[in-house]
Amino acid sequence: MEHMGLFIGALVTVYLLPGPDMLLILQTAGTQGRRAALAVAAGLALARCIHVTLAGLGLAALLHNSPQTFEGLRLVGAAYLVWLGLHIARSPLPCAQDPAREPPMPAHSLAAAALRGLLTNLTNPKALLFCSMLLPQFVSVDAADPAGPFFRLGAVLVGIGLLFDGLYVFAGVVIGHWLRRSVLRRRMQQWGFGALLVGFGLRLALVGRMD
Repeated sequence: MEHMGLFIGALVTVYLLPGPDMLLILQTAGTQGRRAALAVAAGLALARCIHVTLAGLGLAALLHNSPQTFEGLRLVGAAYLVWLGLHIARSPLPCAQDPAREPPMPAHSLAAAALRGLLTNLTNPKALLFCSMLLPQFVSVDAADPAGPFFRLGAVLVGIGLLFDGLYVFAGVVIGHWLRRSVLRRRMQQWGFGALLVGFGLRLALVGRMD
């Protein structure tokens, strides 16, 4: 695998850009705590693993060449983001918890948080196309077994994503500490993150397939 530094630099640039994944982690960490946010991060990592696998199997190229399939998945992903944003904005404010005494979360709550992370990333067809366009550029065409380098790069993609998600969990918890001091701050955060997710959903629904 050549140009690993360039590959990692490209990933860092992408993971620093604000998007639904980042917003979901920050919002979850700020309102539900570290454990729920880590569950969301686990769901996002699983979705990225699935995207890498699908790209390796060539299904991403099929999606790219099938406008109807792409459009259908794009609209499903957009609808999910809009629903998630409205759900967050309209949810009752959670009770403020002492950060030093974060209560244990039941397994079903953690599973629900992981599912939110999984669906947020998995229903975005552009995440799959991103994997299919980025990974092959860093695999030598002369490699005897290109599948090996491809999936090793995919593992790096997932690992760096987890690293950044962990940083966003920490940032979200810090934001949560500040929010707990004011009901107004918590409500504004809830509405703000909800509106941003709705905005990402509407943008995904309205932009052209190659934008």
